[in-house]
Amino acid sequence: MRDKHKQFADLYIELGNATEAYQRVYKCQRMTADANGTKLLGNARIKEYIAERVAKKDKEVIAGQDEVLQYLTKVMRGETTEKVLVGAGKGYQEQEDMEVSAKDRIKAAELLGKRYTLWTDAKKLEGNLGVTILDDIADED
Repeated sequence: MRDKHKQFADLYIELGNATEAYQRVYKCQRMTADANGTKLLGNARIKEYIAERVAKKDKEVIAGQDEVLQYLTKVMRGETTEKVLVGAGKGYQEQEDMEVSAKDRIKAAELLGKRYTLWTDAKKLEGNLGVTILDDIADED
């Protein structure tokens, strides 16, 4: 893939606008940029490059399943603290670390329990149901 194609793709990811990205890279008029920007987005290599870059960014920025579960486990076990404001006199406040409340620890345990389906209500249904078969199709003579 050409360097200008990579520049276009990177700008497209940043701006979300193919026309503007093309115009900045190739220094052309808007009509040309509009047509060619759309055309470049249809290029298989550029599509693949954009998809890889977006996936990489998402992985860096967005918490994954394992990270969320690890965090909830730490909260549930009381291994994390939270910042709270505490009065220091004369109207001043200071931040201090405080253990996570029991309410928050219970909520973390509840969310983990839901994830691992620990809180399912087992219901046993029994019954004797009769089946009636009706022949409601009229015989043709």
